[in-house]
Amino acid sequence: MAQENDGMAKGLVAGFIAGSIVGAVVALLYAPKAGKELRADIKEKAGDLMEDAQEYVDRAKSSAVDIMNEGKRKASTLVDDARRKANTILGDADRVINNARSKT
Repeated sequence: MAQENDGMAKGLVAGFIAGSIVGAVVALLYAPKAGKELRADIKEKAGDLMEDAQEYVDRAKSSAVDIMNEGKRKASTLVDDARRKANTILGDADRVINNARSKT
């Protein structure tokens, strides 16, 4: 359930960024400005949008690192549990074999 909300939040942020880009371009193209002013405005808006996109990418990288670390931790725990259970089973098997040998 949390992953669905996470995916929806990422989709909303991506949609917001895409909508901002489209809105900014349309607004600039329909604005009654000279070509030089228009190009300067486009350059400024592009810079702002690049900063926003970079922040989004940085947050996504941070989240990915956190998820990977959590996965590694869980995998390590699972391996340790499996190793302990395997050692217990091997010890039990050795006892059964030794008991069988002593009875023969």
